[in-house]
Amino acid sequence: MSRFSIIVPTHGVPGRLADCLASVLGQSFTDFELIAVVDAPDGTDRTAEAEGLCAAIVAEHAERDARVRRAASPSDEGLAGARDAGTRAAGGDYLLYLDGDDTLTPGTLEALDARLAETGDPDLLLFDHERVHWFDGSQGPVLQRLWEGAPQGAFGVADHPALPDPLVPAFSAAHRRAFVTRHRLCFAPGMFTDLVWSVGTALRAERIAVLDRVCVRHLLRRQGARNRRPGVHHLDLLDQFDLAMTDATSLGVPAPVLDRVFRRLTHELLKTASTPSRLPSARLRRRFFRGATKAYRLHRPSGFRPPGGSLGVQHRLLAAGAYAGFCALRGAKNRLPALIGPTLRRAGRWLQRRRHPYKAFLKRPVDANLAVFSAYWGRGYACNPAAIHAATRRLAPHIKTVFLVSDAASAALPEGVEGVEIGSTRYWEVMAAAKYTFNNVNFEMAVKKRPGTVHVQTQHGTPLKRMGVDQVDFPAAAAAAGPLGKLLERVDRWDVNISSNHHSTEVWERAYPGAYESLAVGYPRNDAFYSASADDVSAIRKRLGVPDGKIALLYAPTHRDYRTDFATQLDLPAFCDALGEEFVVLLRAHHFYEGSAGLEGIVRSGKLIDVTEHRSPEEVCLASDALITDYSSIMFDYANLDRPIVVYADDWDVYRETRGVYFDLLAEPPGAVARTQEELTAAFRGGAWEGASAGRLRAAFRARFCDLDDGLAAERVVRRVLLGEAAAELPPVVPLSERVPAPAAPRVPQH
Repeated sequence: MSRFSIIVPTHGVPGRLADCLASVLGQSFTDFELIAVVDAPDGTDRTAEAEGLCAAIVAEHAERDARVRRAASPSDEGLAGARDAGTRAAGGDYLLYLDGDDTLTPGTLEALDARLAETGDPDLLLFDHERVHWFDGSQGPVLQRLWEGAPQGAFGVADHPALPDPLVPAFSAAHRRAFVTRHRLCFAPGMFTDLVWSVGTALRAERIAVLDRVCVRHLLRRQGARNRRPGVHHLDLLDQFDLAMTDATSLGVPAPVLDRVFRRLTHELLKTASTPSRLPSARLRRRFFRGATKAYRLHRPSGFRPPGGSLGVQHRLLAAGAYAGFCALRGAKNRLPALIGPTLRRAGRWLQRRRHPYKAFLKRPVDANLAVFSAYWGRGYACNPAAIHAATRRLAPHIKTVFLVSDAASAALPEGVEGVEIGSTRYWEVMAAAKYTFNNVNFEMAVKKRPGTVHVQTQHGTPLKRMGVDQVDFPAAAAAAGPLGKLLERVDRWDVNISSNHHSTEVWERAYPGAYESLAVGYPRNDAFYSASADDVSAIRKRLGVPDGKIALLYAPTHRDYRTDFATQLDLPAFCDALGEEFVVLLRAHHFYEGSAGLEGIVRSGKLIDVTEHRSPEEVCLASDALITDYSSIMFDYANLDRPIVVYADDWDVYRETRGVYFDLLAEPPGAVARTQEELTAAFRGGAWEGASAGRLRAAFRARFCDLDDGLAAERVVRRVLLGEAAAELPPVVPLSERVPAPAAPRVPQH
């Protein structure tokens, strides 16, 4: 039997779960079991996919550490069901409940064990936690009130006036398992489950002890605590109030203790009733107040005396059901600033748009069958938006589609694709009317996100370099990204965010904190790597001017934030000459440098072909036999082709320090690595670029970053977003071992 059973619900926290598990497994005290509760299989053919990324993270940790055990709970049973499932699976002396996006502080288990021994193994040991703002960091200890005047050793609830405290979360206590089992304790369903649990455990515990130490770092998400967001779920607080008071009364606790419970629970009702942001409609606020009045009258202990001052007046108004009086006392001062500020802002925006056609278009109804697509600020028909657009025309022909382009790119649209020039009157019309919008970057801030519309952020790469809010510690990258506040405003417009692999899902959650749905289905643009035929590859090579029989090397360097001009990092003419006659190099510079005069001087006929401005990077990849890149995300897409990749990392140390990265590429590369031009040339002349070692590295890289791309990504997006199919009903992911990428061009033996 272990000393501690640490129960970690894992639903919906892929970006933080690994840190949570690491904080437990890295404890100096090792006598524990870690029970990770994952979503139970749903019985469909997509069982493995339904378990999700969190289950995969748990499995990876369980394989490395035998102390990690797995339990399952249906996702619709929520946090309460997951904790109860973990409790049933536990075998330790004490139960700790840790949310999957929180962490234990170093030395916590050792400190808890010492305090438990010192106080004779009490039923309940309360300890502190600190709230950690998602961006600003720690906000300090939370439960100092519990330590003030607390007895030195173990005590009962009647001996400490600070208890019971309904605001002590379950993750701020160690619970003796025998105590929990004897009383058949379980978590109440609903949003406010910790309230009933904290009161019920404190009232039943014969021996309680406290530890004045921060043991848990509790993450405050950018979108805020779920139980403080606006909505009808706040009515659940009334049910939890009823449960807690009914339980306390049935236990026959002393009158002073029952009064404490009632007073503190009533305080939570009053806080919600006087916070309009939690109850967003007048009808809902009245409904809540009526329910609170009924609960107050039903459970008010005999002889209870309300507190003095304004709080006592609120008690009396609640007891009387005097909603108008309550609003006059508490509501007006909250509502006035909330009404004035938005009114002034709306007036200002109206003045700015009073002569703009967009204002008139916004008065029209949203067109439920209109979808707008855009890529790279109108550069053309490209990337994930183009792939989803094509799939929409095939799978959802009832949807009218429009692709946004700049004036220069409009002529290059494929036949049959309706293009709209960005900035035109028609542009503002479709942006106001469209039910669905898809973009791989962002729309301008002037575009209004209308209620009921759906914005899909398709992304355009797998993150090696730091992204979003993770860039703040890297000045060059942060400056290029622009103001953080504007970034977060754009994130708030996302309803769906597409992820190409599990690594990206983890990163996006942290780099772009928001309330969107993460759609981990692969990148639609990469479908081409599985649908193209040998004839397609041959035709593309011919269009690009690749000579028959040549080995085409795609050289695709990324942008450097610390530079303002394009630099190939290679002496390309010398490199081409050193390669020999069997090779030809396709140069694709970062799209920032399209049309750059700096490219003209290095392009040489025959051995070097500039494909920077070719519309489709997927076609360029299909035409090549191998990829040379530095830190460009193209390597993650190219790995789907299972063709050689060589990393040329001559400035890795500088890039890593100025841009920031999520993992050490040189320690986990997709193939051979060269740090100098001489090493790069030798890799091709000596065969290391396609040798056995490079193949093993590529296989490991593909297993990690190509786990979702299988040729069906665009279909999944259309079915989920435009056709409204449930995530569990989407086509299952084809296993990596069963996928067949597009074939490379046949090699012609050299004589």
